[in-house]
Amino acid sequence: MSNSSGTGTPALDLDELRSRFTEVFGAVPDGVWQAPGRVNLIGEHTDYNEGFVLPFAIDRTARVAVRFRANSAVRMLSTFGNQGLTTADAHVLDPATARGWTKYPLGVLWALQQRGLDVPGLDLLLDSDVPRGAGLSSSHAIECAAILAVNELAGGGLSAHDMVQATQRAENDFVGAPTGIMDQSASLLGAAGHAVFLDCRDQGVRLVPFDAEASGLVLLVIDTKVSHSHSDGGYAARRASCELGADVLGVQALRDVGLADLEEAAGLLDPETFRRVRHVVTENDRVLQAVELLERTGPEAIGGLLDASHASMRDDFEISCPELDLAVDTARSAGSIGSRMTGGGFGGSAIALAPAGAEQEVRDAVGRAFARAGYTAPDIFRVRPAAGARRLA
Repeated sequence: MSNSSGTGTPALDLDELRSRFTEVFGAVPDGVWQAPGRVNLIGEHTDYNEGFVLPFAIDRTARVAVRFRANSAVRMLSTFGNQGLTTADAHVLDPATARGWTKYPLGVLWALQQRGLDVPGLDLLLDSDVPRGAGLSSSHAIECAAILAVNELAGGGLSAHDMVQATQRAENDFVGAPTGIMDQSASLLGAAGHAVFLDCRDQGVRLVPFDAEASGLVLLVIDTKVSHSHSDGGYAARRASCELGADVLGVQALRDVGLADLEEAAGLLDPETFRRVRHVVTENDRVLQAVELLERTGPEAIGGLLDASHASMRDDFEISCPELDLAVDTARSAGSIGSRMTGGGFGGSAIALAPAGAEQEVRDAVGRAFARAGYTAPDIFRVRPAAGARRLA
């Protein structure tokens, strides 16, 4: 058994995964593909506002062994959870009947069909060590691994840009989550030792050096164990507030509002909508500052931006929670140079950028603080920028 994730979910090695596939489905897979989860270093809720984000692919992945079938039957199984073998018909894909993790690969099949790709039935075995419900994009890792496999096996010829668009459509129209393009872009385009600077308006991508460990730092993920869901009302409500703000301010998207425009915006918007707008505008500016500092100075220069980002999400966008705030505040007081919640909010994970010598103190301090507060013990683990989605075998 290979290394496990921060959640303790086992990850099968390649031979084990192929062997398990053969046991379940009675034939060897056509191939195995993997796609990583992601950490968003900075730039939260800016993606669907056509703004800027700076995620990176992490060394936690979803892997799918896939075999095309001669008929339209779709059979899927995972190595985790209690869900047994799930069956569907590739010609009759219905979001209303999709359950659990299977809605993500089924959504990919549906989105590819909407693009005119003829997708037959298939057998799919999923294994993943991306922590689920932690804000590290475990669902997009599944989608990206699945689309990479199906595109290749079906001869779809889709570019990474095409696959980003198709997985977004799967998320929006099949899964029912109004997400942007950040997560799948990081998973498909990530590179070791780099973050992915993404312009969500034109989908322009630039790789930015981010090698914390070479600078004597570590990036810790603190999984609060507070589960979240992008398809719940909180995420959708924030997106609606942003759209209202853009409409009142007469712009295509909040990307078009600058820091200098906020004073006027305060007089035009109700207080809550203004706070939502202010977060997005200032967060876009923080992303641009972070990119400049990483390219000019290095990871040690961005701590203050991480702290400011969390304060904005806590106070203006109101998507934090007591557990996330405690993780961030404790990590900072224990020696991290910057800390913030990461992901869509309402639970999930925080990140802490800390000197390597302070790593254990940060881990211990956060654990003690959660115990004192009566919270579930968090999972704390180190992540590194890793390569994007690819075929393994």
